[in-house]
Amino acid sequence: MPHESLLNAPRPAAPPPQAREQSDPSERSQPIPLLVAAFTLLMVTAGAAYILLSEPFGQPGLGDRRTLADLRPAAGAAGGAVDGKQVFAGNCVACHQANGKGLPGVFPPLDGSEWVAGDERVVANILLHGVTGDITVAGSTFKGAMPSFKQLGDAELAAVASYIRSEWSNKAAPIKPELFAAERKASARTAPFNGGDEVKALAAKGG
Repeated sequence: MPHESLLNAPRPAAPPPQAREQSDPSERSQPIPLLVAAFTLLMVTAGAAYILLSEPFGQPGLGDRRTLADLRPAAGAAGGAVDGKQVFAGNCVACHQANGKGLPGVFPPLDGSEWVAGDERVVANILLHGVTGDITVAGSTFKGAMPSFKQLGDAELAAVASYIRSEWSNKAAPIKPELFAAERKASARTAPFNGGDEVKALAAKGG
């Protein structure tokens, strides 16, 4: 029968199943490789051993050798005396050098200088007003400019003047702050001395 033949007819193949999305990702344990872990542990252990077994950090002999005592203000007489060496180090050493020899042909020496060991008033006025132009020191002529240090107090100027007059081979007497105070009042000069000749003229006038 036609109806029965339709029932027995082969059925068409089912369509393929629809492709689905990939499954959700999942984390898996991935430990550090043993070689890397061993190398890291070795480096940490070596660093800790170096810190524990080495000497204290820093070598004082290679750095600033000043002590706390060197950095403290110098103890002085009543009211606290000014340290002339410290004033010199802060204002003069760059030109005249720590040994007082200056720089040949550039900056005159203080060690053995006739100006330093000479008239106190000359020393005071050079420090107060400065000098420009030619000046002969210890047989050599220098041409330059020494600035005025009138911004320093009388006690500081007296301290540094006394220091350079008694340091190295110099044996001159110290200078008192009162001299600088008197020379400030006695002169209305606002410009440096014009060379050594003008300084000599000051000494010749005696006032």
